[in-house]
Amino acid sequence: MNTLEIFKKICTIPHCSHNTSKLRDFIEEFCLKEKCFVEIDVAGNILARKGYPKICLQAHYDMVCMGRAPDIEVYEEDGYLKARDSSLGADNGIGVAIMLLMASKYDDIELLFTNDEEVGMLGARDIALSVKSNKILNLDTEEEAKVFIGCAGGVDIDAKKDFKRVSLKDEEIYKVSISNLPGGHSGVDIDKGIPNAIKELGFYLGKFYPKIIAINGGEARNSIPKSAEAFIAMDKDDVPPLQDGVAIERVSFKSEGYFEDFKMIADMMCGFANGVRGYDKKLLIPTKSVNLSKIQTINDTIILNIFPRANDDVLLENIKKEISSYFTNLNFETEFSSQYSGWKPEINEFTKEVYKACKEVFDEVSYEAIHAGLECGVLLEKLGKNRLLASIGPNIYAPHSVHEKCEINSILNIEKIVEKLLK
Repeated sequence: MNTLEIFKKICTIPHCSHNTSKLRDFIEEFCLKEKCFVEIDVAGNILARKGYPKICLQAHYDMVCMGRAPDIEVYEEDGYLKARDSSLGADNGIGVAIMLLMASKYDDIELLFTNDEEVGMLGARDIALSVKSNKILNLDTEEEAKVFIGCAGGVDIDAKKDFKRVSLKDEEIYKVSISNLPGGHSGVDIDKGIPNAIKELGFYLGKFYPKIIAINGGEARNSIPKSAEAFIAMDKDDVPPLQDGVAIERVSFKSEGYFEDFKMIADMMCGFANGVRGYDKKLLIPTKSVNLSKIQTINDTIILNIFPRANDDVLLENIKKEISSYFTNLNFETEFSSQYSGWKPEINEFTKEVYKACKEVFDEVSYEAIHAGLECGVLLEKLGKNRLLASIGPNIYAPHSVHEKCEINSILNIEKIVEKLLK
């Protein structure tokens, strides 16, 4: 039994966020067979322990399901693990697999599997378990040879507004759509120039202001949208302009009419400042960013989901105010939920231990912070500020997308580092 075999088994078990019970049962059964004490709280977090551990390994066991997931067909190609037409779930299934392997090999070990991380750190936020170890090694980062010592915080923002409709007369109805954009993680990929499908659709609609009947786009709150579509009404003598990357088809669509403020909707999409809002030249990561994650039409209401991130709580509060002010001026209602704190970068005795173990595997190692949400900040709040944390992980590319892949040799490298720390 090795990490790859365990991970491939995990891929056969559905574990999309909010639907993780089958993998929870698998993890519990596995740990019990390895003679661990196992405890599960009401949030679905799993704590497994045996002997007298000094380090707790930690990973989350839910995944972002894209494409065909949770039907995941794993294959190996050019030294990578990939999935056919779906997200792979290496984020964070590889961490889970490494932890289970260690449970089968070591007697003094503590393992914390958290639930529903990908939908707002829900498990960590509601954790009710007694972790004994003072040192916690998170296995949820995605670049080997780097010891992560800090991360961004974030918050869900929903903006919604009811619109009046105008009855259709003899207009023709068209569906315009943008699809198959690369997508990606709304944190670690936000500075890579990946187009946001909702914004791209907004730019298109803003060129000629069609009568908008409905608009929908985006896949998950923490993914850069790869698809978006709108149903629009055009006078019989007009047709939507052709544009590369935009699919246009005439359709039959039953509707109560188009939105009276259709021009404002297009302007709202065009005018929203999406992407990186600040950058740290020393750490080479964004200090704050915003992802316009989803837009949907429900009856006469348009609802948007926005996900800002920031490296400290002051920046996060500032960007929350910016976004709420923008939508308030457009008479949208805004709601905040699932806010979590960042993890302030710190080099301490434990991060130095992890750094030393990494140096035994890699020639070059660096301390880093990441512009993405790790549970480290939340766990510090919930388990006590005196805990010492560090985070490592294998090379994972395009997480939260159907292009996700994980370098196999990198998985083995991280496994070696974890073993060195446990020994």
